[in-house]
Amino acid sequence: MAHTATDSPLVDHARRELALIGEDDWLTDGLCKVVAAFAEMGHSGFSAAHSTAVLEKLLRYQPLSPLTDDPAEWIDRAQEMGGEPFWQNRRDSRAMSRDGGKTYTLIDEEPQDSDSGQPVHTSQPKAVTG
Repeated sequence: MAHTATDSPLVDHARRELALIGEDDWLTDGLCKVVAAFAEMGHSGFSAAHSTAVLEKLLRYQPLSPLTDDPAEWIDRAQEMGGEPFWQNRRDSRAMSRDGGKTYTLIDEEPQDSDSGQPVHTSQPKAVTG
């Protein structure tokens, strides 16, 4: 995607900044397509900030709502772990549990200085529908 006369100011900004860091043409073109699509949505200040926060989570394969203790949300990895109880979350692959998803740790969180080690999070109860 070469520079065009119809590039938005946001695309121009992206292209200029990517050039300053010496980014490859193929990546610059791809990123500018994403920036152009975002610019075409015509965001205001609030919706742009909200949308970029949501988009960042989606692009990082992160969930948009709290993890739950729904068994369908957890993959049993016990066989791979030598028979030890161990589950991985389907919605957030960083989340690991030893109690079927009732509590979990995130593998990319820093261990705490206390005796507890990694922070332990509590899943939201599965929503009852019907």
